[in-house]
Amino acid sequence: MKTSKHNTMKNRDIIITGLQSWDIQIGSNCKNIALEFSKHNRVLYVNSPLDRLSSFRKRNKKHPNESLVEIKENLWVYYPPSTIESISRLPVNFLFDMLNKHNNRLFAKDIQKAISKLGFSNYIHFCDSDMFRSFYLKDLLKPDFYIYYTRDNLLAVKYWQTQGNRIEPLHMAKADMLVANSTYLAKLASVYNPHSYFVGQGCDLSAFNPESIQIVPQDIASIPKPIIGYIGALKTLRLDIDAIEYIANSRPDWSIVLVGPEDDEFKASNLHNITNVYFLGSKEEKELPSYLNAFNLAINPQKVNEVTIGNYPRKIDEYLAMGKPVVATHTEAMEYFKDYVSLAKSKNDWLIAIDEELRIDNKYLQKQRIEFAKQHTWENNAKEIYKHFKNIKT
Repeated sequence: MKTSKHNTMKNRDIIITGLQSWDIQIGSNCKNIALEFSKHNRVLYVNSPLDRLSSFRKRNKKHPNESLVEIKENLWVYYPPSTIESISRLPVNFLFDMLNKHNNRLFAKDIQKAISKLGFSNYIHFCDSDMFRSFYLKDLLKPDFYIYYTRDNLLAVKYWQTQGNRIEPLHMAKADMLVANSTYLAKLASVYNPHSYFVGQGCDLSAFNPESIQIVPQDIASIPKPIIGYIGALKTLRLDIDAIEYIANSRPDWSIVLVGPEDDEFKASNLHNITNVYFLGSKEEKELPSYLNAFNLAINPQKVNEVTIGNYPRKIDEYLAMGKPVVATHTEAMEYFKDYVSLAKSKNDWLIAIDEELRIDNKYLQKQRIEFAKQHTWENNAKEIYKHFKNIKT
C-alpha cells in the first residue's frame, strides 16, 4: 500500500486502550502501532485492568501496583490499580450494562490519573477492539477524536458472542473513525459507521531477506524437491487438513513440508501416514526464514469460516518477502494479494495453481513479490490511519 510522505501526525497526545497487555510475549499489532505513533507524538499505552475472576485465579500473586513506566521517549505504559467485575459472558443485558458502566468508570478514573501526570490534552483515543472495557470511555474521557481498530473478527469466537454481538456494533457506531487491517473487516464495520477504512497491515520483515540466508536447516536439506511448504501453527480451526491431504496424495512427486506446532486433530490426522508429508515441528522464530528459504513454493491452506474469511494473514507477507511463489485459499481478505498470490477455491485449483506457479517462477517475479511485501511496514500502516484522520478532521 503506497502512502504519501505527508501523511504524518505530529505533536499530538494519544491514549491507547486494547485487549493486549504491553508485556505480552506474542506479536501485537497494537504495540507496533503504538511504537510507530510515538515517533512523532506522545503516547500513553494503557494496560487492561485486572478483572475479579482473574484476580481470584491469581490470588496467590500480588495485584499489580499502579505505575506509569516510560518505555522510551514519548511512550509510557500505565498499569491501572483498580479491579473490575468479570462480565464478558453475562447473559442478562441490563445487568451487563450496569456493571460495564461501573467498570468503565473505574477504568476512566484510573486513566485520568495518568493523563494528569503526563499533562495530556486534546488527546486522541485509539481503541484496539476493547469493545467492553472501553465502551463508555469516549463519554467519560472526552477525547478530541476516538478511533476504533478492528483486526480480527472477534464475534466469530464464542467467548465474545454473548454480549459482543450487541455491544461491538454500538461501540463501532459511536467512534469518530473506524480502521481495519483487512478489506473484509472494513466492509463489516461500514454497516455501523460510514467512516470505516482499510488501512492495511504492518509487518517487521527485516529477518525475511533471502540474500541474508546462509544455511539450509539439516532436517529439510535432504527432503526431495520441489518442497511445497507451510509455516505456522497447525490448527484445525484455521487450516484445511483435507486440502493438504488431497495435494499430497495427488502429487506424490511433491514434498509437503509443515513447520509448526500441531493441535490434537493434526496429530491424529492421516497426514502422518502419507510418505511425502513431512512434519518438522516447532522452530524458534529466528530459524523460520531459513526454512522458508528452502521452500520452492509456500502455501496457506485455510478453511473458509468466520474466523479466517476476514483475517489478514501476516505469513503471506513473510512468504512474499522471501520472493517465494504462493498459493492460498481464496477468501475476501486475500483479494488484496491477488496480483501476487494464486488463490484456490477448490481442491483441484490447488494442483493447477501450484503447477503453474512452479512453472513460471523467475527472478523478475521474485523481485516483484519482495517489493510488494516491503510496502507493508508499520510506518505505512500508521500513515494510512493519519490520512483518514486528517480527511475527517478537515
